[in-house]
Amino acid sequence: MAEGKLLNDRYQLLDRQGDGGMATVYRARDKELERDVAIKLLRDDYSDDEKFRARFRQEARAAANLSHPNIVTVHDFGYDVGKLFIVMEYVPGFDMKKIIRKRGRVSVKNAIPLMTQACAGIGYAHRAGLVHCDVKPHNMLVTSDGRLKVTDFGIARALASIRHDEYTDVVWGSPQYFSPEQATGSAPSPASDVYSLGVILYELLTGTLPFMASDAEALARLHMTQIPVPLSEYIPDIPPALEQIVAKVLAKEPSRRYRTADQLGRVLETFGTGEANSVSTPISVPVSAPISQPPFNIPGYTPEPEPVSSPQAPPNYQHLTDIEDAPDFAYEPDTAFSEIDWASVGLGLLALILAGGLIPFWMWVYFTYNPPIG
Repeated sequence: MAEGKLLNDRYQLLDRQGDGGMATVYRARDKELERDVAIKLLRDDYSDDEKFRARFRQEARAAANLSHPNIVTVHDFGYDVGKLFIVMEYVPGFDMKKIIRKRGRVSVKNAIPLMTQACAGIGYAHRAGLVHCDVKPHNMLVTSDGRLKVTDFGIARALASIRHDEYTDVVWGSPQYFSPEQATGSAPSPASDVYSLGVILYELLTGTLPFMASDAEALARLHMTQIPVPLSEYIPDIPPALEQIVAKVLAKEPSRRYRTADQLGRVLETFGTGEANSVSTPISVPVSAPISQPPFNIPGYTPEPEPVSSPQAPPNYQHLTDIEDAPDFAYEPDTAFSEIDWASVGLGLLALILAGGLIPFWMWVYFTYNPPIG
């Protein structure tokens, strides 16, 4: 679509920001509110599908109700010139995938604050009853001062409604980052988003994905059956506690992972503040049995090379290496120890001490009025 085009007599397209498998993103100007916005124009084959349009509106409304500093705000959505579009907060910066390509590995010190912010945003959505379904670094925008915002809530869920009666191997999410249950076509849960966050954390720390393959079928099998190369083989001095966290997050069975992004965020925050000893439970990750019929011909999937380039900072991203402080939200350690009501314990001990002290007093009173005979 030509730049300068006016959508719904309100949004003027300014310049193209990028192209994806399902949409083109533009920076635009909201003529009514006089502010820059980001507009995602969906592909024609999505826009022409009536069932998808209905589902898209439903999911866009749900996403518009999310208000969190680590989530890109949805302002509006509509249909014009034969295209569906969604209007979002404009976030100047780079998506995390570009940062990984530019920098290669990201240090533990810098990776943990970014991931705790991602967990905060996605965890907020989980509490609101929404699963992202397509968690990947392309959907995480990072500003020059290190603020991370997650985008594209709801779009993957809407995509799952397309041609559902035409094929049964519907896959939610992006193959490089989807969970084993998503690889089988099952509907994702919050634990599925947690798995995808684990893949991103692995990629941030090592500069490479845990699983790579030349086609979707092989990639699906790897997610369902293989354990990734341990982090310590890439980073010999990786803290053992962090390696255990990643192993737990990448477990094949959803029940063996952290249940929500909030749980993972609390663990990473605890680790990041130097309290890694609170995450000391040994992790045992079973290998799932191979799935006999992994999905074939995943719509929109094109294998993508994963170069690891020199550690050169991208332009306008000078402050990433300066991130030292934790994000501006706090987590409590997610342990049974932290849930003990110490006030009640103290009152109970005090009552026990008082009761013990009264026993000799009542014995003295009793024997004073009832002296022993003889």
